[in-house]
Amino acid sequence: MTDTPVPTRFTELKQRYPKLFEAIEALGQAVRSEGPLDEKTTQLVQLGAACALRSEGAVHSHVRRALAAGATPDEIYHAIVVLASTIGFPNVVAALTWADDVLLRQGD
Repeated sequence: MTDTPVPTRFTELKQRYPKLFEAIEALGQAVRSEGPLDEKTTQLVQLGAACALRSEGAVHSHVRRALAAGATPDEIYHAIVVLASTIGFPNVVAALTWADDVLLRQGD
């Protein structure tokens, strides 16, 4: 797993609303375990959705999670680039920038 820190705001919210976060995490675990996709594929799919939503925080999170699940930086970049015809090139460039926030910090 990468050493990229979880944002402070996320940690604060998780501490303030522990039951909410437990429920969200349980839902995520339940949907991941209900089908045939492995964890790496699931994280790459969720990364694509985060890119489409233009959610910088979710892109950061799913890049970290994809790395932890065994995805390579090249797989992560490719998962984003293939979205160009679906979400548009400017959105892809933004998502690549957000992915770099995590990928370029590896080993810091």
